This record gives sequence, structure tokens and C-alpha cells, in this order.
Amino acid sequence: MQDRYPLAYKTYPYAKCADQEAEAPARHPVVVVGGGPVGMALALDLALKGTRVLVLDDHEGVGMGSRAICFAKRQLEILDRLGCGETVAQKGVVWNIGKVFHGEEKVYEFNLLPEDGHKFPAFINLQQPYFEKFVLDHVAALQAQGLPLEIRGKNRVDAIEQDAEGATLTVMTPDGPYQVAADYVVACDGASSPLRKMLGLGFEGEVFKDSFLIADVRMKADFPTERWFWFDPPSKAGASQLLHKQPDDVWRIDFQIGWDADRAEEMKEANIRKRVAQMIGDDVEFELVWSSIYTFQCRRMTQFQDGRVIFAGDAAHQVSPFGARGANSGLQDADNLAWKLQLVLEGKAPPALLASYDDERIHGAKENILNSTRATDFITPKSEVSRQFRDAVLTLSKDHDFARPFVNSGRLSVPCTYDGSALNTDDALPAGPPRTRPGAPCPDAPLDEGFLLGRLGRAKDAAFQLLALDAEVPEAFSAHGIDCEVIALSVAENDMLRERYLGGARSAVYLIRPDQHVAARFGSFDAAETTEALGRAIGKEL
Repeated sequence: MQDRYPLAYKTYPYAKCADQEAEAPARHPVVVVGGGPVGMALALDLALKGTRVLVLDDHEGVGMGSRAICFAKRQLEILDRLGCGETVAQKGVVWNIGKVFHGEEKVYEFNLLPEDGHKFPAFINLQQPYFEKFVLDHVAALQAQGLPLEIRGKNRVDAIEQDAEGATLTVMTPDGPYQVAADYVVACDGASSPLRKMLGLGFEGEVFKDSFLIADVRMKADFPTERWFWFDPPSKAGASQLLHKQPDDVWRIDFQIGWDADRAEEMKEANIRKRVAQMIGDDVEFELVWSSIYTFQCRRMTQFQDGRVIFAGDAAHQVSPFGARGANSGLQDADNLAWKLQLVLEGKAPPALLASYDDERIHGAKENILNSTRATDFITPKSEVSRQFRDAVLTLSKDHDFARPFVNSGRLSVPCTYDGSALNTDDALPAGPPRTRPGAPCPDAPLDEGFLLGRLGRAKDAAFQLLALDAEVPEAFSAHGIDCEVIALSVAENDMLRERYLGGARSAVYLIRPDQHVAARFGSFDAAETTEALGRAIGKEL
């Protein structure tokens, strides 16, 4: 059906550029292919660090359709580091609570953020067009101040050739083709990734034999702002149902309609309206805003880097929507890649550092695919025995705590911890909390003014930081050509900071990566140990 969101306008309309008239392909440090959430976040992050970035997109602005709606706390923190997290969060519908029903009975309830002391909630719901608009508005404001980021709409990449020094792209426009060269190309061009196909690279995994109908419905309703999921819903409008509230009185409803469903018939507006009315009642007035049908797919590339081309987001990996791991995982890709690419381009880190992007984000993709596959197997049992097990778990969960952890309507996205990464230094704070071990993302904590994450990862270049808690440290620290900002704090009257970063230790010094992940932690400052840890964190031992 036709998209009825009001945001499909030309944010970056096509305009002829000087590169199209150049005798030889103009060279750019980084070309990002794809202007969706992942590509734009990556481009913005690099540009804020001072790298000149070109974004090529075959559209001309904000995308069509709701698509991704659930954005997790970690992704809001990433956007906040880029300068637009608060704007996105303010528009979104905040939620922390989820409930699971079997028929009419509630069998399970969870709270995704049971502790205080965080700037952002566990999740917000926000239609993807709004998300894209706020990021692009932020980019436009910074471009007016000289941000080295150029976006070209109606610039479709049709071919790519690469060698040891870079890649050359053939780009089609309304005025015909031209070529651009790049030191590195980042493919953020979606699950069907034309660039991946041009390079003949595989996309391995599983397609699950079931279909789901999405309907975004504008209505006045008394449902709370929680995630509600039904197995065997009493409405019988689908084998399962999912309900989410979005801004502007819009509700997302997912119906499990089966593998053999006639998609053409199901997508007829009259049939969608009939199914929605069956769920919410014939007497409830509603407007159908957007709809789509999707199939569960859990797939990924075996490697995310091919020479000078690096893949991110859905171009590199794909999971089922239940769990909100698609866009959220893609934004973690961008967060992981930007600082590494920056250091390599500046000559401060060896190209081998980019291999750690492959390792760390494949680790993240495997984690997401595992959780997504488990959820899919529970929601869509593959055999009668599996169905009997699932129904037994749901029945027992009504009265027995032990069964509730087995209920799986989609484990929600959590930030990835890079355990085992070659960039980590062995933990030298054994009494420290496990949640802030090397490889982990830094949890937020309130300070006298603002929040901790508001102090981390904000430097314009790809800078590391030393976070010292009740520890003596120098005012500045430099090694391997990298200046580390030193942040010294006392935890004397900050129980949350102590709990999250000290645990049973009396003092601590953390080496923090530009993406707010812990690279190393020690009980006190030692220049030699810190120098060695920094060298490892920038790939000098890979």
C-alpha cells in the first residue's frame, strides 16, 4: 500500500557536481554507499573526527515506510556522542516494560532497565523516517558550519573496481555516469547490497519458513506504552501478535500469517483492515498508515572486509525483526568502525586495525543471529514436538518462575561486549565489576553535572581517554602518537559510579576507546602498562 508518513521529501536532492566533469576520477578518503541510519551515522562520526566523507545514495532523502522502530539505549548513547541523541529521544515513545501473553493470560513480564542513573531509557519507539530526519537535520546544521560531509542523492553505484591502494566506483546519475575513487569504501547499502553482489561475496545463513504482516495504524487507544506480545492471541488474527506504541498515535502491529499465505491477497488494504479490526475491535476507528510483509532471515557475510571495501549494517548481516537487533546492530557497526578507519587514514594505526572491526563485529553478528534464531525457533516451532515444548513452557510460566526464562518472544537488543578481542588488555582489576571488564561498553552514571557518557568519546579526533577513579594520574598522557585526555573523578559520594566501575577495588584507571568501550583497566596508573595497553588497542600487536 502507499506510504502515508509525511516525511518522504528530498533532503538531499540531486545536483550536478564537479566530480562529474573531472577528466580523472576525483579521489576521496572515504566513500559511504547508502544514506540510511547506519551509513549516515558512520559518515557523521568520521566527519566529526575531521575526515572528509562522501555519501552516495540512490534516493534523495528520508526513506519511505516505518521499518525500524525500536532504538535501544546504547544506540541513543551513540547518537548522543554524535550530537543528536536528545533530539531523537525526545520524539520517541519511551518504554522499559514488556509483557508476554498466552491467549488471554499474561505469562511473563520484564523490565529492561530496572536501575536508575542513566541518561536514556532502555528503548524508544520511533519510526525510521523520523530517525533519519533528525540525523539529517543535524548533519545539515553542521554542514553549514563546515562539516566535511557531502551527500549526493540520485547517485547509484553501478560498478566497482579495487586494488591495493583503493577502489574506483562507477556512479549513475540523471546526467549519466561518472567515476569517483576512494581510499576506502563502506557499503551500507542494505540487505540486498548491490556492492556485495558486484564483488561476488556470499551471504550465508537461514531463511525461516514463516511470514509476518506489519501494519502501522493511527488510532486513539488505551494500551500502555509497553511491548505486548501474544502467543495464540484470543483475536485469532494471527498465530502470534506484537503491539508497540509509536509517536503521533501510531501503533505497530505484527501478525504471524504463515509461510503459505498469499502475499498479494494479504497486502490488499481491505484484508489488512479486516485483520486489524479483528484484533482491536470493529468499533475502533483507525487509519492504516503503512504496511509490509517480511520473512525471518538470519544471515551474514563470512568476512565484513574485502580489500578496500568494508560492509556494515544489513549489508553485512541480517536478523529477524523480533529483538530489535537490525538497525541497533548496524549502528554498533558504525560506532566500531569510525575511529579505527580514522586512525588508519591518519597513519596513527596500522591497516591491520581494521581486521579487528571484522573480528569484533562478526562476534556481534554471531551473538545477534544466535539470539534471533532462538527467538524464531520459539515463535515458529519447526516440529510438533517443538510446539508442544513451547506450549508447555508458556503454560508453566503462568505460575512457575523457573519456566519464565525459557519464554522467548524476541530477546531485546543489548550492547555487544567484545570478550576475547585482540585489542583488549588482560583485566588487571580483579575486584572490579564484570560489567566494565575489558571489551565492555561503558555504562552510564550520573555525575555532579550531567552524566559520565557525556564526558567520554567526545573528542573531534579518534582520541582515547583515561578515566581515573580515586587514583593519582598525570594531567595528560601521550603514547604512540596519540594524546589521551585524562578524566579524574572521585567516587566518594557517588554510589552508582562506585558500583559500576570500582566494585570491590579502592581505585581504578580505565583506558577508554573512542567508541566508549573499555580497552584496559588497572588498579592504579603505570605509564609503561598504559603505553602497552594503548599500543594493543590501536592494533600494533595484530
